[in-house]
Amino acid sequence: MRAMPQFTPTRDAGLAQLRAVAAMLGRDYAAGRNTDRGPDAPHPSTSALSPWLRHGLLLEEEAIRAALAAHGSQAAAKFVEEVAWRAYFKGWLEGRPAVWEDYRRQVRHDRDRLAVESGLRRVHDDACAGRTGIACFDDWARELVEQGWLHNHARMWFASIWIFTLRLPWALGADFFLRHLLDGDPASNTLSWRWVGGLHTRGKHYVARAENIARYTDGRYDPSGQLNENPPPLPADDALPPHRVPPPERKPEGRVALLLHEDDLALDGLDLDGLEIAAVAGFSARAGTAVCGCAGPVVEFAQAGLEDALRRAEERFGVTALRLGAGALFGWTTLPVVTPHAPVGPAAAALAEAQVSGLPLFRLRRPWHAASWPHAGRGFFQVRARLPDLLAASGIAA
Repeated sequence: MRAMPQFTPTRDAGLAQLRAVAAMLGRDYAAGRNTDRGPDAPHPSTSALSPWLRHGLLLEEEAIRAALAAHGSQAAAKFVEEVAWRAYFKGWLEGRPAVWEDYRRQVRHDRDRLAVESGLRRVHDDACAGRTGIACFDDWARELVEQGWLHNHARMWFASIWIFTLRLPWALGADFFLRHLLDGDPASNTLSWRWVGGLHTRGKHYVARAENIARYTDGRYDPSGQLNENPPPLPADDALPPHRVPPPERKPEGRVALLLHEDDLALDGLDLDGLEIAAVAGFSARAGTAVCGCAGPVVEFAQAGLEDALRRAEERFGVTALRLGAGALFGWTTLPVVTPHAPVGPAAAALAEAQVSGLPLFRLRRPWHAASWPHAGRGFFQVRARLPDLLAASGIAA
């Protein structure tokens, strides 16, 4: 295992990190993944691949293949499942995009409350600044803002304390994460916060307990007596809409333009067979992931990742790539436009708006997502139970 990497927003850096951690993605990962040793620990317990995975600089299927190749299906099972959670969350939200819009409306409503409820505003501002007096929570708040990353277990503890101990609106916490996390993802972030609160799996919430925090931070923290350890789950919201994932779109033929975005920047493995890429462009809508805008480092990471992808596209296809604004996608070419499928979020919204305006757009869905998303309508167990078949359908040898 290696120390926490520098999150350099290039595909080469993501592949290098995958090679560096491949040896710990088996039983070592399964045994130690829940332990948060802190940002300065020489041996982190996670892969720290998430910023590259979130932007498609590194593909989920590439991470799975590396783990299976290094450890085999049995020893790598836990890591494969954790990567599969990403596809599950994306597929769940892809089939219920209204949940994302409802969440964003809730954030705006809760921010309006901050403007008129001084007590709520004070607790919220103290939480975001790391001034609650709960040492672990305060350190995680500062770590999030300063480094743009948190251990997954710390994210769960943080969300639980935010919701059940500080009694802050969950949507504001989710937006705080999206504002600062380099790997902030609409699906994984929104649904993880809903899960902690007891909204994703109704009545099943995640409660941060002092003993658990002390054990899995190697004794660095012990918030005994400071946490609400017996809260009820949040009240259930309205009935969820049915899960309906649109089928993959057909691929055009002949001369096309390729449009890249920050949700899928790998290029490798994208089904471009039979297409002549005559033009390339890219855009970033990352700033709009959080309702009130993302922090500078988050936006800069996505934009730098996009630049890396556009440079690689220029070299591969021999054309000069254009840099477009998210609101200027219509009219940049008269060719049919192919683009990697953007899951629910700001990039997908920008693409949908351009298509309504007349952009001849064709979304290319990767096999791993095409196989897994239709099974993501209920709990994760539906995806986990089918993992061998889903991997095989995606061309991943277990």
